[in-house]
Amino acid sequence: MKNSDIASSQPRPRWKRWLIDHLDLDSQTHGQLLDDLQRANDRKILHTDEVKMIQGVLEFGSRQVREIMIPRSQISFIDHDADFQQILTAIAETEHSRYPVMNKNKDELIGILIAKDLLKYIGRAASFAMHDIVRPALLVPESQRLNRLLAEFRNSRSHMAVVLDEYAGVTGLVTFEDVLEQIVGDIDDEHDDEEDLNIRLQAPNLYLVDATTTVSELNAVLGTHFMVEDYDTVAGLVMHAMGKIPSIGEELILDEVLFRIVESDSRRILLLEVQTNLNLSTTD
Repeated sequence: MKNSDIASSQPRPRWKRWLIDHLDLDSQTHGQLLDDLQRANDRKILHTDEVKMIQGVLEFGSRQVREIMIPRSQISFIDHDADFQQILTAIAETEHSRYPVMNKNKDELIGILIAKDLLKYIGRAASFAMHDIVRPALLVPESQRLNRLLAEFRNSRSHMAVVLDEYAGVTGLVTFEDVLEQIVGDIDDEHDDEEDLNIRLQAPNLYLVDATTTVSELNAVLGTHFMVEDYDTVAGLVMHAMGKIPSIGEELILDEVLFRIVESDSRRILLLEVQTNLNLSTTD
């Protein structure tokens, strides 16, 4: 018996059987299933957000911490020797709820400071002692898979992990929210900029556009007139016009609007540059 015959005789996982039964899919591999889900989205069997969530679940276990972590250069550290007022000032400026605590030279991690733990020192700052409130840090390697990290967050009841490189040096941090966003998409909180970040103006007539932006939103912001009945998203519009999933750097001009692929993978477009008001008129 051939290996292919053995593979085909094995029962599919329950979740995959459900998708095939309900969406009329015929995928046999992980990649084919992702492609079928994208086609389900294109045929409007599933909403774009639902497809993205399912894709996030399918890709979740293969992703590593280094792909989503906040790099060290962007971390707001608290100095272990900082006094109470200095810490309050740092928190007021950055508005985070958790901070890695490092020694003065930032070469040794002491632990994690949770901002709410400072409340008991309000009005009695003289009694503040860092060692009384700093908590042990959850440490994870850059190569750790996200499904393993999620399990560690749940088991330790931690909301932040400090990421270490191969030499045990701090190279970044990752939060519980960062992990969840890989499945459900961006999670805005009260400190996030309320401005719509799907379409960002980079220069006159030049925009950075998330591929999941709806065509109707693109028309409203850029003043374009693309048909909204045929495609839900900008990615669908561009892929249909090009007849393929384009690679980074590829360009397309539609109705005197230039679309340039900035980020993509083997299954979808992620980010585009869109330039309007192109002067394409020529004279004989």
